[in-house]
Amino acid sequence: MKPAHEQTTDAPLEAPLTYSQRDRALAWGVHLYTALGLPLNIAAAMALINKDGSLFFHLNLWAVFIDATDGFMARGIKVKERLPNFDGGKLDDLIDFLTFTFLPLLSLPLLGLIPTSWTLWLSIPLISSAYGFCQTRAKTDDAFVGFPSYWNIIALYLFAFQPPAWVSLALLMWLSVMVFVPIHYVYPTRNKTLFKTTMIGGGVFMLSLLGLVLEPQGPYATIYATLALSYTAYYTVISFAHHLKLKREGKL
Repeated sequence: MKPAHEQTTDAPLEAPLTYSQRDRALAWGVHLYTALGLPLNIAAAMALINKDGSLFFHLNLWAVFIDATDGFMARGIKVKERLPNFDGGKLDDLIDFLTFTFLPLLSLPLLGLIPTSWTLWLSIPLISSAYGFCQTRAKTDDAFVGFPSYWNIIALYLFAFQPPAWVSLALLMWLSVMVFVPIHYVYPTRNKTLFKTTMIGGGVFMLSLLGLVLEPQGPYATIYATLALSYTAYYTVISFAHHLKLKREGKL
């Protein structure tokens, strides 16, 4: 009998998966699709320079659409397996910080939603979100941990409703703190509970935001805003329910 360290097993070694050039090209295509968020953000920045809030939020919404759909494509094509040496998650995070945090916060003084003399206060949500993005547990398989830096949505609501500047600043400070409160906010495209309801509602939400972006002071702006806020309330409720469920199951 062979010594233990020399004994072999009859089970064959599993061969590594190999992919064709076409497979790899498709994976690079998904990464290119994700990267389209960068030129959209450049155009959005130019819109801010020109004080065009409607165009800024319109472009931002298209960047959000890309972010919401590239994950389906990446998982379907298995980009991690086809391109193991390229981290699409890092690319996504870089673009997300511009799309959801930096440019929306910058829009507040540039669009007159807060006084320009208050601009340095924006360092607080900016830094809190930067720390949030860098947390290793910022995301789970089906949730964001802490307020998920939806500053673009907050900025759009402020643009539509034009509250007093102090109200806007107070909201920003409160949400900056909520970044560090480890509530699990559901990841809409990965949420298993009420998935269809969440996705259909998300579609209505996106259309409502589009209407609000195109006609922020139009005759139907109130309807668009109400629909969008209704989905925001629904999202908040299911997120808290999801968090409580995880606590009951002892997963937190």
